[in-house]
Amino acid sequence: MISLKSYGLMAAGIACLFLLVPAISAQAKENAEYWPKTRVGGKVCFRSHEHYGESPPWPSKRGAKAAAIRKWENFTTWEYGKRWGRYSNATGRRLSCSKAKGSWVCKTSARPCRRG
Repeated sequence: MISLKSYGLMAAGIACLFLLVPAISAQAKENAEYWPKTRVGGKVCFRSHEHYGESPPWPSKRGAKAAAIRKWENFTTWEYGKRWGRYSNATGRRLSCSKAKGSWVCKTSARPCRRG
């Protein structure tokens, strides 16, 4: 059975997380402002800064591609925020896959972009 004190500690921990979200968002915005930008169609993109994503060994090529893109999106979102973390908005996308020992590994790189 969970004690009242444990519930209080959990509530305090959750409250701290909500207090950190604005600080994380502010840091992500500051990180994005650091890089020179250029316009590509209707998007604003980093001029030369790329991000990378690599999948772990995967049984299918399709799964490895999705895992590599997810890695790219997760890191880019963490560093610059949701607006920059969509692989479908990125420019200069490159994705390559190789198969060894029955598993697929895919690697991707792209320059982050945001709409607007």
